[in-house]
Amino acid sequence: MGLMNMSRLLSFGRSCALVLVGLLMAVPHATANTAEPVILVVGDSLSAAYGLAEEDGWVNLAREALQKEYPDVELVNASISGDTTGGGLRRLPSALERFEPDLVIIELGGNDGLRAYPVDSMRANLIAMAEAAQQSGAATLLLGMMIPSNYGPAYTEAFSAAFAEAAKATDSLLVPFFLEPIATDRSYFQRDGIHPTADAQPLLLEHTLPDIKRALERVTSP
Repeated sequence: MGLMNMSRLLSFGRSCALVLVGLLMAVPHATANTAEPVILVVGDSLSAAYGLAEEDGWVNLAREALQKEYPDVELVNASISGDTTGGGLRRLPSALERFEPDLVIIELGGNDGLRAYPVDSMRANLIAMAEAAQQSGAATLLLGMMIPSNYGPAYTEAFSAAFAEAAKATDSLLVPFFLEPIATDRSYFQRDGIHPTADAQPLLLEHTLPDIKRALERVTSP
């Protein structure tokens, strides 16, 4: 083989290698762009399906509903019965690192209110959680709560307003009152009068799903 032919062969080989490297580098990028969203739900007993089978809870129902548009959507339910905004704030960083969510749904605050914790602290915790989620690259949705009037008008009004204030401060989407569809019908609550029944879960999902989809659009739209 002549020196000129050998040179052309080597040049052709180098060109093929560069093309192959380029294709290999492009594969992870393409996979990242087409990956289905990961949703992290950080909540309390209302999202942990307290007293129910897990598959009957609104979080699992949300997974089933979203699969129509996002077949491989992943919903991670990191909800713990009895948790507060302080507890959620402490455990959120490790959950963000582990699951790398595209959307974080924060359903916390009810237990803060039932224990009459300071509203300022609850609001600060909600803001800190939303900011941490957003800094990780996730969109945020807050599910607001209200508490009984026997806590006094000043506290109950400040409590419900804290969710809107936290959402505004962090540009998070907000469902003002998560339990709104069932709040006035005691038949939708278990015997403790606090936790929703299985029949209530589809109503909670119907109330929440439009905002979940809007939040997903923030991270899935070009």
